[in-house]
Amino acid sequence: MALTITPHVDADATAPIDDAEPSGDAGYEPDSLDRGRLRWLRGRPEDPRWVRPALFGLLAGTAVLYLWGLGASGWANSFYSAAAQAGSQSWKAMFFGSSDASNFITVDKPPAALWVMSLSIRVFGLNAWSVLVPEALMGVASVGVLYATVKRWFGAPAGLLAGAVLALTPVATLMFRFNNPDAMLVLVLVIGAYCVTRALEDARGMWLYVGFAMVGLGFLTKMLQAMLVLPAFGIVYLLAAPTGFFRRIRQLVVATLAFLAAIAWWVAIVELVPAADRPYIGGSHNNSVLNLIFGYNGFGRLTGNETGSVGGGGGAGGQWGPTGWLRMFNSEFGGQASWLLPAALGLLGVGLLVTLRAKRTDRTRAALVLWGGWLLVTGVTFSLAQGIIHPYYTVALAPAIGALVGIGGVTLWRRRKNLLARIGLAAVLVLSAWWTVQLLGRAPNWNSWLQPLVIAATIVAVVGVLAADHIGRAAVTAALGAAVVAGLVAPAASSIATAKTPHAGAIPSTTPVTGSGFGPGRGGFPGGARGFGGGGFPGGGQAGTAGQTGTGAPGQTGAGTAGQTGTPGTRTGGGFGGFPGRGGAGGILGASTSNAELTAALQKDAGTYTWVAAAVGANTAAGYQLASQEPVMAIGGFNGTDPWPTLAAFEQYVAQHKIHYFIAGGGGFGGGGTSGSTAIVSWVESHFTATTIGGTTVYDLTTGAAS
Repeated sequence: MALTITPHVDADATAPIDDAEPSGDAGYEPDSLDRGRLRWLRGRPEDPRWVRPALFGLLAGTAVLYLWGLGASGWANSFYSAAAQAGSQSWKAMFFGSSDASNFITVDKPPAALWVMSLSIRVFGLNAWSVLVPEALMGVASVGVLYATVKRWFGAPAGLLAGAVLALTPVATLMFRFNNPDAMLVLVLVIGAYCVTRALEDARGMWLYVGFAMVGLGFLTKMLQAMLVLPAFGIVYLLAAPTGFFRRIRQLVVATLAFLAAIAWWVAIVELVPAADRPYIGGSHNNSVLNLIFGYNGFGRLTGNETGSVGGGGGAGGQWGPTGWLRMFNSEFGGQASWLLPAALGLLGVGLLVTLRAKRTDRTRAALVLWGGWLLVTGVTFSLAQGIIHPYYTVALAPAIGALVGIGGVTLWRRRKNLLARIGLAAVLVLSAWWTVQLLGRAPNWNSWLQPLVIAATIVAVVGVLAADHIGRAAVTAALGAAVVAGLVAPAASSIATAKTPHAGAIPSTTPVTGSGFGPGRGGFPGGARGFGGGGFPGGGQAGTAGQTGTGAPGQTGAGTAGQTGTPGTRTGGGFGGFPGRGGAGGILGASTSNAELTAALQKDAGTYTWVAAAVGANTAAGYQLASQEPVMAIGGFNGTDPWPTLAAFEQYVAQHKIHYFIAGGGGFGGGGTSGSTAIVSWVESHFTATTIGGTTVYDLTTGAAS
């Protein structure tokens, strides 16, 4: 790679110039068909021969990393897998994002990510691969689009480096092998950045409008989090688009309307459809998608005031961990995506400094503003937010980190004649190595050979950068290779370890685990990640928050899924307790575990009932629904605290013989919002007789009142 890097040309050129190489065999003139084949294999005529094979190698390696052994994670996050299964059986459930095919309640996110999984299940049937493969392919696509975006202005070396950083960021490996909405969110935002980059070339409004519309699609994936990139998109276009000021303003106004149109159609339909004709909006406290947008999935994430939240209430040292400017580097977040974060920030600062006097439309500075704005706004929001912020959210930082490392590193290398650029690049290498060593020190028993390798490679790289004008070409190549090794070997090792570890439950984490936990009680949610540190709530087990006593149905430590047996728990308040009963009840982390006898009972005469069973909490319902492939009512939504159904509504469903069984166990966890789930459990226990099917406690709601 290093042999083809030449000093950077005019920053406003359409593409940087690499060393020219022959585009075909001497004396051979390919016909049109051959020319098309050669272009597919070798790329643009101006590209060196190695570019397209290197790209194929990057994408193939990413695909192997994200797809290998994918089925070991099973349903991964069963909460979303069950909703995707529901969407594969009911177009209505797919449109609204319902947890079950009978459309009782939705998941607590918009449904765009579920649409992809539901369509995959419709085509390939219900299995772990049909759920997870689309996520992995979205990861490969994200790497490819990031490469194309960065290469467009800065050449293949920068694009390949940016793509490799994204692919090997541990949290990216985690989330592109998982079925949370984050995989799709990253893809559509990277596509949006590509479109804005194209718009900056010639001020064509259509590219800008499509870019903002892609952010709108991101909104339909994870709501307000998608909007964190909009300030960067808008500022860079206002600053650097090659057209007049008032035209830039007009185009940004139209782009904003395109963003609003991309989200308004779905929101309007959901709001206008009568509540009786659609599912309850999970995560809201008043059955309104607007409440979900501005509350639980909106400003509540910033302030910690999240009605219906799983624990709510933030603040420094609050239930979701300490906030502050260094939060992305702490024990919970650091190992996820921060390996090259200091390098990205350093390259951003030096890059802006060396382009300080460039003209307004300078592309290097524009790219730094675009990706730097993405990184800073998103990172600061995550750092200071007092509500629910899980460490895996940091996958949203990975594309920006990759782009800044690729753009900044190659740009400074090409400007190495400038003393500031050369010293800045060397300083960034030292800073990056120091932080990598710090992260590795948090897991001292994990791959101890990495620390000396990183230190040695950094020394070689720094010497090579500082002495680049006085050493031979081979030595320079070795130094640049050492720089890549120093930056990527540790996150690559973590990514491989993460890919080898099955993950399940609601809160996955990378390997090694370097934190002491997060979430209510600060006990930690291993939830499927294996490593060092951590502790607390294994699987769906013991309680750790105030307001309840007893234990639920413990799962296997580190596996994140509920086990087959459990100890009756006593619920004394709104929390994660575990309702009386035995069996494979799920919890906040993992789904319930059904058994052959219970699954057969749920499937018997299933067409007679709207719901074959009801259970408190969507994770509890999810396992039984996935096993039986029949609708299971999730009382109280995700964590059992949504105020639906009321006791009166549940009694009416029972009277109409719409529900066959009530399955004991499971439950919610959190202190926010109101819930009728406790009253429903008490009513069922007092009016129906408990029995066991395959070791799981159930109540047959069709047998009439008893005891």
